Amino acid sequence: MALRAVAVLCGSSGVSGIVNFTQEDPSGPTTVVAKIYGLQPGLHGFHIHALGDTTNGCLSTGGHFNPHCKQHGGPEDEDRHAGDLGNVEAGEDGCADFTITDSQIPLTGVNSIIGRAVVVHADSDDLGRGNHELSKTTGNAGGRLACGVIGIQASLT
Repeated sequence: MALRAVAVLCGSSGVSGIVNFTQEDPSGPTTVVAKIYGLQPGLHGFHIHALGDTTNGCLSTGGHFNPHCKQHGGPEDEDRHAGDLGNVEAGEDGCADFTITDSQIPLTGVNSIIGRAVVVHADSDDLGRGNHELSKTTGNAGGRLACGVIGIQASLT
């Protein structure tokens, strides 16, 4: 039976959305499907952050989920934070549809992302390839527009 989780994104910026996570097999990859509204057109960093704490808005979600102490990178990179999922791209209507399948963000086990947070950033993630001092830690993706805590999704059957 597939494992499912969900995060409802909200923030003071007017950005909102839903992020669904599905892991078909406990040892297999997790598929992430997101629909995000209210963005400026263009690319926006999209990450799993270490903490599911939103007591101070998205600022209290900590840094990128990085259980293996690696540098920031893109989702296809060998050397990357587990939570580095790249960018979502918003169209002229401010909406972004995003799908990725990733093996570093399980829904069970010691490195589970349940209870952590999803964050959408103001700027594009340079995937650790930029010349900015924040490139190797955050991808220089800018402020945090919206976030949501990842929780187990109830089965409807």
